[in-house]
Amino acid sequence: MTAQYPRSFSHIGISVPDLEAAVKFYSEVLGWYVIMAPTKIEEDDSDIGQMCTDVFGAKWNSFRIAHLSTGDRIGVELFEFPNNERPDNNLEYWKTGTFHFCVQDPDVEGLVEKIIAHGGKQRMPIRYYYPGEKPYRMVYVEDPFGNVFEIYSHSYELTYSAGAY
Repeated sequence: MTAQYPRSFSHIGISVPDLEAAVKFYSEVLGWYVIMAPTKIEEDDSDIGQMCTDVFGAKWNSFRIAHLSTGDRIGVELFEFPNNERPDNNLEYWKTGTFHFCVQDPDVEGLVEKIIAHGGKQRMPIRYYYPGEKPYRMVYVEDPFGNVFEIYSHSYELTYSAGAY
């Protein structure tokens, strides 16, 4: 039997309606590095074209993509597909699949203000995980494109190492 070990997180793909606006938001608000500027990918016989057909099926035609990187070297692929649809304001948390990602910043309040100033939304009040005991805070926010994400003040390990709620 092969030994089990935790795999590293490599990247996440986020669909947006306006690639340039999303690159600007994520690089200016979250400070993510742009490692590949917006680029058009077309359905063809190239390696990337064939790879996308494997994922999307035939007749996907084209899309635009940009690559960013977080401060801890996690990749962020921003996709702009033709005829994209913005999600409604209801977070469909009961549906299976990814419904948020999380970033960490000790200045939760300051980052929320910056997100709002750049067209995003605060979806809830900032909450403490262990009120009166530890300064661990969290909040759900939304980018200007309808993507929901969370902000933690402390690392995931520290937040949950105390056990249960």
